[in-house]
Amino acid sequence: MNSFQTLSCKDGCLDRSNSIFKHLTPDELEKVTFDKSTEQFKRGSIIYREGSRINGCYCIQKGIIKVFKTGIDGKEQIIRFARTGDIIGFRSVLSNELACTTAEVLDEASLCYIPAETLVYLVKHNGNFSMELMQLTCKELGEANTYITDIAQKTVRERLAEILIHLKNDFGLDENNILQISLTREELANIVGTATESVIRLLSEFKHDQLIELNGRKIRILDEAGLIRIGNLYN
Repeated sequence: MNSFQTLSCKDGCLDRSNSIFKHLTPDELEKVTFDKSTEQFKRGSIIYREGSRINGCYCIQKGIIKVFKTGIDGKEQIIRFARTGDIIGFRSVLSNELACTTAEVLDEASLCYIPAETLVYLVKHNGNFSMELMQLTCKELGEANTYITDIAQKTVRERLAEILIHLKNDFGLDENNILQISLTREELANIVGTATESVIRLLSEFKHDQLIELNGRKIRILDEAGLIRIGNLYN
């Protein structure tokens, strides 16, 4: 990883509607800009590992981060993907616990590292920021609860269709209806919670049923309504 010139928060991420820092005062923004450091990471870089002590959190200026847990057999279970504007590692900082996940760069990324002392200061001194952080925590907890329910009640076929729709909603499609995130078959399996072979077989079935087209890692969505129907995503 290589450091580069730090970008002022008010000139960088603040204009994004999803920025958790939009509630900060000018003085608080200056404090964050002064305290933080900005680094660039290549694909495959590990930001932090499960079980390690995190002394700060990370705000994603650019790129995609894979957040996952590792099972007893060493298999990854992908929890979520963090992207531009998201913040990761903050729960371990606030709870003063070891990291419960590993964060790995999926697409070349620029991250701002914010020391724990700075994050705690903002939580204590800015009620709107604290509320935003609490809402973010609740949102992630809700997503985790939904995933647990899906694992228990949905088939692998249903979960894969649901994941493809979620990836479409989170990352969008290009002008050719191709998902704007490139994942290996193993990574897809690690999101769905199944064997890689099962995902490969189901993707072939989806292709045969003209729901998607495949070109290496690229997945083109042909029948979004069909995937929604298979994934039971009517609500």
